[in-house]
Amino acid sequence: MKYSLINIIACPMCRNFPLKLTVFNEKTYQRVPMVEKPFCDLYCGFKVGYVKDVKETPCDECLKNEVVDGILICEKCLRWYPIIDEIPRMLPDDLRKSADDVEFLRKFSHKIPKEVLEGGKPYNLKS
Repeated sequence: MKYSLINIIACPMCRNFPLKLTVFNEKTYQRVPMVEKPFCDLYCGFKVGYVKDVKETPCDECLKNEVVDGILICEKCLRWYPIIDEIPRMLPDDLRKSADDVEFLRKFSHKIPKEVLEGGKPYNLKS
């Protein structure tokens, strides 16, 4: 997943923006993107802040990086969405599989915030 995706996605359940991104693994590609700065118009996922508040926008560096594994967290409703093999899985609650979500939480439990592990929606380690 590109960091720049944070600029255009919101929680599919409550529509909160921006989502909090926690990166577990990332990959850097040797591309030389030619973009006009700033590439993102509202929120910079690479610098974790609104574009208007970011002093320097390293768009070329950002676009070379891919989040391989991570988690997107809605701080409003505490829903979380896994990023697996560079793909954010942003499914509504009724289309998610409990076993897959719990397995993801266990695999990365040392990197996921405690409030998500214990109270995240739709599934957590206590459910």
